[in-house]
Amino acid sequence: MSSALTDLLRCPIVQAPMAGGVSVPQLAAAVSEAGGLGFLAAGYKTADGMYQEIKQLRGLTGRPFGVNLFMPQQEHTDPAAVDVYAHQLAGEAGWYDTELGDPDSGRDDGYDTKLAVLLDNPVPAVSFHFGCPTPEVLASFARAGTLTMVTATTADEAQAVERAGADVVIVQGVEAGGHQGTHRDDPETDGAGIGLLSLVAQVRESVRLPIVAAGGIMRGSQIAAVLAAGASAAQLGTAFVATPESGAAPVHKEALTNPLFVRTELTRAFSGRPARGLVNRFMREHGPYAPAAYPEVHHLTSPLRKAAAKAGDPQGMALWAGQGHRMARDLPAGRLVEVLAAELDAAKTALSSYPAGGTAR
Repeated sequence: MSSALTDLLRCPIVQAPMAGGVSVPQLAAAVSEAGGLGFLAAGYKTADGMYQEIKQLRGLTGRPFGVNLFMPQQEHTDPAAVDVYAHQLAGEAGWYDTELGDPDSGRDDGYDTKLAVLLDNPVPAVSFHFGCPTPEVLASFARAGTLTMVTATTADEAQAVERAGADVVIVQGVEAGGHQGTHRDDPETDGAGIGLLSLVAQVRESVRLPIVAAGGIMRGSQIAAVLAAGASAAQLGTAFVATPESGAAPVHKEALTNPLFVRTELTRAFSGRPARGLVNRFMREHGPYAPAAYPEVHHLTSPLRKAAAKAGDPQGMALWAGQGHRMARDLPAGRLVEVLAAELDAAKTALSSYPAGGTAR
């Protein structure tokens, strides 16, 4: 593990920042207290909302933690395509007895204000999704003593992260639940993601930065695999969704292992950007027609998703989950970190018992 990460971690486990209310302070605190690195998700928060969560988290743990930000979107979406999608969703609004959201309500998410808050009152780590900050922003965090981590989904993106001056690259495989952290939202590349182990190997040969591997990891043996491939730590999201400290809706937690939900897919149906979730009715009916329009589609569908969650209807929710979702365990977050660490140690011991020729001693 790199020295910078070593200062933050007792074991090589990072809790993924899951926006939308999943990564609450209680979850991040439990993971950090157990020796991992807990994360808050500020992508959909106001600057003040982010500040209040940081303040709450600091009251729960003295251990290091991180905060995640979404990069502002540079792509220009087609308003006509969003209007057509809104018309297609009118039946959903009637079914859930709610109004569709305003697609233009969140184009400016206060990114610059959040940066100012984090630089004025530094936290141990900050990560970025949907792109890479400027070298000037990364240098400002370096001066503040904050470790910077940036998601990449290709070797080219990882090289851009290194050139910009980040401390760590988070390598996200196509198996990952939730939003793919691509630096450009190009519909022509939908479904063209790379599996995690192959991607870690490619990035390891392309950059010198420490790697945190993310995507479908649910067991300590998988952590051992990505460490063997060249990563310094593993980032897990879906594994923590089912924990009692998670802010996920109960119906979301239950759906992870519900036999009704047997697979995941990448979809634009809920947010306008590719994100992996459990295949449900909403995804099947609207995924094929959802435009590449983030965050407009996210805000458009937000009331529908909230109404479905309130009604306990998983068929209308964004059930973000990675490919390993059926391996989710209903354990307290701190205990889960301990179990994962024990599994990692067992996997390392098993591997060490095999000589180079491949025959067990």
